[in-house]
Amino acid sequence: MLIICSFVSANAILKNVARSALAVQQRTNYKQVGKCDPDMEWKPIMDRASQTVFWTELLKGLSITLGYLFKEPATINYPFEKGPLSPRFRGEHALRRYPSGEERCIACKLCEAICPAQAITIEAEPRSDGSRRTTRYDIDMTKCIYCGFCQEACPVDAIVEGPNFEFSTETREELLYNKEKLLTNGDKWESEIAANIQADYLYSGYLTIEYLSLSCLAVAMQAASSADFPE
Repeated sequence: MLIICSFVSANAILKNVARSALAVQQRTNYKQVGKCDPDMEWKPIMDRASQTVFWTELLKGLSITLGYLFKEPATINYPFEKGPLSPRFRGEHALRRYPSGEERCIACKLCEAICPAQAITIEAEPRSDGSRRTTRYDIDMTKCIYCGFCQEACPVDAIVEGPNFEFSTETREELLYNKEKLLTNGDKWESEIAANIQADYLYSGYLTIEYLSLSCLAVAMQAASSADFPE
């Protein structure tokens, strides 16, 4: 009986020693995340005392502030001065024309099909010469999320998002754009829009192919959902 008790006691002591050694080993893996204790050597003590007495840190901050007084300000006098815009900036929508004055839109309705917000409504009919043109092209700008899908899906660069971002209104009805409003925007911003397309044409080709494939898929799904299949 005495041998068994001695063995149990020794086993408990060994477990406590092993647990203590393991805890010490784990503590050595800790990292100091707070402020370290100050160095009590003579030089660090004098450095801290000089910072406190002579306010060196405060003077460094004031010197940085005074340095900005002699630099050119980063602000601009808006609206008389405006910053640069990227050629890919997506602003107010516009419908473009050809140099001959003929509207570009061929009523393929790819933009209407791909619009995730369903903000575009198009109605079309053939002309006497057989060409297909829109009779109605409406955009609800209160729904638009300015994703640029319509611009990328258009095969003739008819619908674009121009550089204009100053088109705030007082009523909601003013943001319901019709075809005449969109064509007016296109006539007004044609030079800037053409320059932006020319500056970005090397990069937009790959996106256009992807968006066209998405547009075709959207049109196919829309046609399939509206078709009447025989039972």
